[in-house]
Amino acid sequence: MSNKDDGHHHHLREQESYYAARTKALESLFREKNLIGQDTVDRVIGFFETEMGPFNGAKVVAKAWVDPDFKARLLEDCNAAIAELGIRDGIEGENLMAVEATKSVHHIVTCTLCSCWPWPLLGLPPYWFKDPAFRARIVREPREVLQEFDVKLDPSTKIEIWDSSAQVRFFVVPVRPEGTEGWSEEKLADLISTEAMQGLGLVHAN
Repeated sequence: MSNKDDGHHHHLREQESYYAARTKALESLFREKNLIGQDTVDRVIGFFETEMGPFNGAKVVAKAWVDPDFKARLLEDCNAAIAELGIRDGIEGENLMAVEATKSVHHIVTCTLCSCWPWPLLGLPPYWFKDPAFRARIVREPREVLQEFDVKLDPSTKIEIWDSSAQVRFFVVPVRPEGTEGWSEEKLADLISTEAMQGLGLVHAN
């Protein structure tokens, strides 16, 4: 990794620490003012740990990889397809759209206006997705940003940018890695990261 990339990742780590510190400070303030209790915080954390998170998206992708009919339904009507798996769309997920990456076309999802994110499938948005510099650069120089996330594409691969909004939130079905034929959905799901489902990562078999 180049020094430039090291500097980029250091910046992201600093941003993550900054937002984590602000979140902790707000939580402490709200509890001090008796606006929330510890049980409230625990319930919210438990919700994102068990009901709404990237494990939902990974489950959907793995199903699409092994079931062509489900994948077709997912690409046609994402909300109806995820409901088949018992995943609730809910708030921030009323209008979801899945796009399928291929070896010739790589999809990236961003939100240039704010930080619209498919919460039911991916849970809390990562700090980098909300970063103004990231949102500006990913549209202007996507290949450079991908390289900083250790994603190296063939020069012939076309890149398409999808801009999420309050009206529709996009979700990427990444390319299934070679060497995973015959794997169970559970084993496949373990390979799939949040970054891969937003186009900022690739899925590898090992």
